[in-house]
Amino acid sequence: MNASPYTPQDIALASWVWIERPQQSPEAPVVASPLQQPKQRGSDLLLPLRRWLDSVEVRNPQLAHRLCQLIPSQCPFERDVVLFGRKLFHIPPMCKLNPLYEEVVSLRFRALCYLADECGEDVTRYC
Repeated sequence: MNASPYTPQDIALASWVWIERPQQSPEAPVVASPLQQPKQRGSDLLLPLRRWLDSVEVRNPQLAHRLCQLIPSQCPFERDVVLFGRKLFHIPPMCKLNPLYEEVVSLRFRALCYLADECGEDVTRYC
């Protein structure tokens, strides 16, 4: 039983883009489309905030430094709980539960790119 109508020859994942062959004619050119998030039911109440975060342009070195300092590079909630040298349990990263996680990480990345590319600064202290 095949769970998907596609075979490895029909789909290739390259640089966050699905490439698939049309079903109509085998000689047709390959069509590429960006990956899309699953459709959500109802309305997205955070959509205006998402759009605002995506539209923020980093054009000020002070703002870029502040964003890199405030937004952590790794999830601060991930921990191993150790007692007497033995790992009792692991707390997984909770950042991905944040509904604005992708937008905030993208904003931090834009700030890092601005500092590195436009200002020529060394950003290793933020990594």
